[in-house]
Amino acid sequence: MIVVPQFADRCVAVLGLGRSGIVAARALKGGGARVWAWDDNEAARSVAEAAGLPLKDLLLCDWRQPEALVLSPGIPLTHPAPHAVVERARAANCPVLGDIELLSGTQPDASYVGITGTNGKSTTTALLGHIFKTAGVAVEVGGNLGTPALGLEPLGSEGTYVLELSSYQLDLVHEAVFDIAVLINISPDHLDRHGGLEGYVAAKRRIFRGQTPDMTAVVGVDDERSRQIYRGLRDRGHRRVVPISGHASVADGIYVDGTVLMDAMSGRTTPVLDLNGIQTLPGQHNAQNAAAAYAAAKAAGIAVEAILRGIRSYPGLAHRQELIAVVGGVSYVNDSKATNGEAAARALACYENVYWIAGGLAKEGGLEAVEPFFPRIRHAFLIGEAAMDFRRGLSGHVPSTLSGDLGTAVAQARESAVRDGLENAVVLLSPACASFDQFTNFETRGDEFRRLVEGLRGEWGGER
Repeated sequence: MIVVPQFADRCVAVLGLGRSGIVAARALKGGGARVWAWDDNEAARSVAEAAGLPLKDLLLCDWRQPEALVLSPGIPLTHPAPHAVVERARAANCPVLGDIELLSGTQPDASYVGITGTNGKSTTTALLGHIFKTAGVAVEVGGNLGTPALGLEPLGSEGTYVLELSSYQLDLVHEAVFDIAVLINISPDHLDRHGGLEGYVAAKRRIFRGQTPDMTAVVGVDDERSRQIYRGLRDRGHRRVVPISGHASVADGIYVDGTVLMDAMSGRTTPVLDLNGIQTLPGQHNAQNAAAAYAAAKAAGIAVEAILRGIRSYPGLAHRQELIAVVGGVSYVNDSKATNGEAAARALACYENVYWIAGGLAKEGGLEAVEPFFPRIRHAFLIGEAAMDFRRGLSGHVPSTLSGDLGTAVAQARESAVRDGLENAVVLLSPACASFDQFTNFETRGDEFRRLVEGLRGEWGGER
């Protein structure tokens, strides 16, 4: 864990005591700050208190004392309305910060790579971190993915932090600057938290704030909103801007032609790697992720052969098209991270005969992005709050069953796939929804799917 000394002997309020909030409070306390920790949830407060963190009701405290409010990214900053504690802090002219800002201030000599996008940022972050590690570069990987920023290890001038950044985290970034900033794509998501699409795009664009001419922006150009950001950055000319694409050629960038990764960064186009045989990076969306990771690694000075060695040996990421098992000729794939229609569509595009488990807490856009892939779905098994709405959306196109819960859905999907006996059958958990109606988070949902499939493998026998 990193200790934050900047607030030694000063008061700092911390709101939100989940994983990142607890770590931030401990890091501040370890650096000598007087920490006032609070969470609206009583159970979270009890955990913090057991960890030795002092609690203070931030709605009732004297706001003349805290010199900063460290806000967990899950707590509303602006929309649909600022949290009442945020309003109290602003009224007292108390700056509202996130843990990324604290990391940057505490480890100023390290290099920073920030990665964002609606879809693919976790895979790109994990892949890039793996490339750095296999190349022998000192690296710490975390942020929105895995380890919270202040839970990482301290790094000196030879080290690099590779950080996945959500739009919520970017809203809390004010002074931190990324030596390499990566935007993969943008599609509508979290609109309620940003006051609409314009606010969401603005949050994503913040990853490029403060970059200087010696820094690099890597920008996906496969969607119009990202293309507009790319053109704006390129035309202003304040930094090096590298375009990347999963399917179309781009000048002076990185792209994928069919399944071949192409390097045109130096002005001459060179085929560098066929992605077809890399099972941990299936589908066109992962072609875009591979292009982004390659571009960022090359911008960081890693040799091409080392980059390719890292891509080839990438082990994959849990809950992102993770093959759990092949049981009786049926593959079971955990894509629980697909919490919106765009992400689910990317998974459906990779398989031919899909027994699709979907549903949960619906997001903006519903099934619209999935519609082109209806012909690949043999049957849909629907769970959670969105089940009835999804069934109406599938009506006349895809047969569906209201399964209700994940356990029932897995059993029904298994029965249907075995009965049909189709080649290359896949039971795919790719919910196109958030998990919070039935699970704590997408990881818990994916872990439950894994447990259920392991039960099938124990019963029927299977590979992997």
